[in-house]
Amino acid sequence: MAQQIARGIESVSDAEAMLRTVPIVSAVCEQSADVIPESGYLYATLDDLRQCDGMALGSPTHFGNMAAPLKYFIDNTTDVWFRGALTNKPAAVFTSTGSMHGGQETTLISMMLPLLHHGMILLGLPSSEHALRETQTGGTPYGASHVSHGQQSLSKDEKSLCFALGARLAHTALKLKTS
Repeated sequence: MAQQIARGIESVSDAEAMLRTVPIVSAVCEQSADVIPESGYLYATLDDLRQCDGMALGSPTHFGNMAAPLKYFIDNTTDVWFRGALTNKPAAVFTSTGSMHGGQETTLISMMLPLLHHGMILLGLPSSEHALRETQTGGTPYGASHVSHGQQSLSKDEKSLCFALGARLAHTALKLKTS
């Protein structure tokens, strides 16, 4: 999903996507995550947040809520909040669930709450997105979603909605940056 959103962002002239992840949260107090992951995307930093023009925040759904590693990362953004570094920047959210009623919308809302506290401008998917009206899989007005039913691949509609959300985020970020 993040890659599809990034494609949407980069379809907009002068927009660049930067993919990041967050480290796992250890249940063992003595263990700490490496600074650089062994594979995949780099870990997000507070500087990434300060320097971004917009943000798409994603998480798998865990009992109708964002996953603990993302919540832990967000809970440590107090310095960014004090400085107002995300104020008036656009943000969008996305999630993946295992079943149609797996809590995708509550997960999206759970990710929106701290973004509102940061003063971000939240973007969703408007009903003018044809795939939102036609999807039999994921997709909500709150943000992009994927209903896996045990499958990794995104449906055609889910891909379209991720791309549209990324493009909308990029267009809004560029408009806000130049205003």
